This record gives sequence, structure tokens and C-alpha cells, in this order.
Amino acid sequence: MAKVSKAELKKKASLVNRRLTKEHPDAHCALDFENPLQLLVATILSAQCTDERVNKVTKELFKEFKTPEDYLNKPHKKLEEMVNSTGFFRMKAKNIRGAMRAIVEQHDSEVPKTMEELHALPGVGRKTANVVLGNGFGIPGLPVDTHVTRLCNKLGLTKDKDAVKIEYQLNDLLRKEHWTMFSLRLIFHGRRVCKARKPDCENCCLSDICSFPG
Repeated sequence: MAKVSKAELKKKASLVNRRLTKEHPDAHCALDFENPLQLLVATILSAQCTDERVNKVTKELFKEFKTPEDYLNKPHKKLEEMVNSTGFFRMKAKNIRGAMRAIVEQHDSEVPKTMEELHALPGVGRKTANVVLGNGFGIPGLPVDTHVTRLCNKLGLTKDKDAVKIEYQLNDLLRKEHWTMFSLRLIFHGRRVCKARKPDCENCCLSDICSFPG
């Protein structure tokens, strides 16, 4: 198979973005939040958990824990109990508390606004940092989850499975201002149309440019 040039990949990525923009005009972050702090906590909780479950948990959690200091001063056991149903609750509670401690001690109780500073927080990987940057601060970030990985492989935009490598590759193919929404549109398409177990290729706006339809 002939090697695809970067120019061709850029053209294809732009086409995918245009089609998904038309197909999913309502694409948005599915986690409920009112500020970057809430989004950070919700994203940490979303690992190996559905957004719907996280939203149910955070509806009550955010009434009790409003500031970084709350996560440090209120009983850790209470935090664990409130996030129990999201799975891996002990590790998630530990990471949230660790991140809050760093935010209080190193960032004057404000969620930092750079990839480097966010990624340095306990339990915060590049995916979580990009979610917070893009959706919490309006700073371009391209989170790569299982939907983004799967669809970009099917579309021939990448051959990698490593999320960080895919992030860098997509960043190189798209204009920076499109990073955040491109990820969200792919996620919506993966949930609504190109489902992992049963992709609806007949009704897919990308079927004609998909490398592996079906």
C-alpha cells in the first residue's frame, strides 16, 4: 500500500472535521460542570466510568466539595464514599486529593492553565489535561479516548494505538483552533453512529472515506 503523504492526511482530516461539524452540531463535553475545578474532578472520575454515572455522582459531590480546600479538610472517607460508584474509587479519591493539595500549595488554589502544570498534578494524564484546557478554559486541547483512537485508525488518520502519539499526530494535521471540537465530534460520532460493536455504516457520513467500513 502506497504511503500517504502528510498533505493528503491533512486534507482528509479537514474533510472529516467538516463533515462531522455538519453531522453533530450539538457536540459538547458530556460531563456536567460549572468551572474548571469541577471539570478536573469529573474528568478524573470518568476513567473507566460512563459520563452519565459521573454526572449523577458529581451532582451531589459538588454540593459538598466546592473548593480545593474542601477536598483536603473534609474527611477523606466521605470523599471515597461519595465517588464509590464510579469504580476504582480509592485511587480516584487519592488522586483528587493529591491534585487538590498541589493546586493549593503550588497554584494559589487555582486550577493551572497549561498542559505542563496540569499534567504534573497527581492522577492527571494528558487526556484529562486536554479536557480541562479545551472545555474548562477554552485553550485548544485534543483529548484522545477510545472513540478517537478507534475512529482515527478506521479513517486512516493514524496507525497508532498510543493515545499520546495519536494526539501529536492529529495536532499536526489540524489547525489548533479545531483541536477541542474535533475530539468531541469524533466522540459523538463514535457513540451515535460508528459504535464499536455495531457500526452503522449505511448511515455514516464518513463511510466513503473510511479505510475499514463495517
